[in-house]
Amino acid sequence: MQNAQCSAIIIVHCALCIVRSKVDGVLIIDKPAGITSHDVVARVRRLLKTKRVGHTGTLDPFATGVLVLLIGQATRLAQFLDKDEKQYEAVVKFGFETDTGDKTGSQIADCGMRNEDVAKRLSLVNWEEAFDPFRGEIEQVPPMYSAKKVAGKKLYELARSGETVDRKKIRVAIHNLDLADQFQISDLRSEIKIRVACSAGTYIRTLAEDIGRKVGTGAHLAELRRTRAGKFTIEQSLTLEQLEKLDDHASALITMTEAVSHLPTMVLTDDRIKKTKNGLSTRIIEATFNDGEAAQMQDAAGNLVAIGFYNEAENIVQPKVVLV
Repeated sequence: MQNAQCSAIIIVHCALCIVRSKVDGVLIIDKPAGITSHDVVARVRRLLKTKRVGHTGTLDPFATGVLVLLIGQATRLAQFLDKDEKQYEAVVKFGFETDTGDKTGSQIADCGMRNEDVAKRLSLVNWEEAFDPFRGEIEQVPPMYSAKKVAGKKLYELARSGETVDRKKIRVAIHNLDLADQFQISDLRSEIKIRVACSAGTYIRTLAEDIGRKVGTGAHLAELRRTRAGKFTIEQSLTLEQLEKLDDHASALITMTEAVSHLPTMVLTDDRIKKTKNGLSTRIIEATFNDGEAAQMQDAAGNLVAIGFYNEAENIVQPKVVLV
């Protein structure tokens, strides 16, 4: 009887392992305001019953929108996803700056104008001209309240202890910047809503502050919503509440193959699959990749076996990330 119980336990344990081994893929969550990206990860870990959950492109607690979560083996694909273009909708509030650059901070600079006067000034701004200096490749100074590290310490940790340090400018790219809705003088608003498409690593808080200085009133970020991260859009996302209601949480996952479909593909012959999993390179007959380019290495059924890099000198694809 005891042996039978042990066998049953082993069978159940193995069944759980099989279920968990299939929880690999990408999950797009519409992050709510008021919680951290890490809070979202913790809730998804509980729902999917797996510890292997990560994310790309942290969103601040007050921000909402697309948060790309990597589940299971997909956590190893982060390097191929987190450098993609991001798209945002943001509300910029004019009239004063804050120490954090957003609405969560304390006011540190006031233009000395009433809201009505600020609104009238905004209604007279030529926004095409005002935005133009911020389009294309620009330089930004990382805000003190950011996760960027200086001398091994995160800037926000230094800021919270009252320290301010010199930060080197970084180069970012603003691919698109325009008004999300047209400002009307009758509205008497001291804020605008903008759409931004930009490179990864762009600070929208800094952009808001710089626009405020350009207009001459100061500004800070009042709202931020990410609508796209690379190929993943807000339309593909689920709220945490929607995810919780699913009978099969794993059904919401985007496959790993689909997640990296932006990468070129090579199909492995049957005899190369095991060798690829063992880290051995594969020579290709006809070069279709650029030197150093990442490529999917798939089996004949379209399953992702590995991500490799093409070596032009040797005409081979060397696997770098192997998926078991």
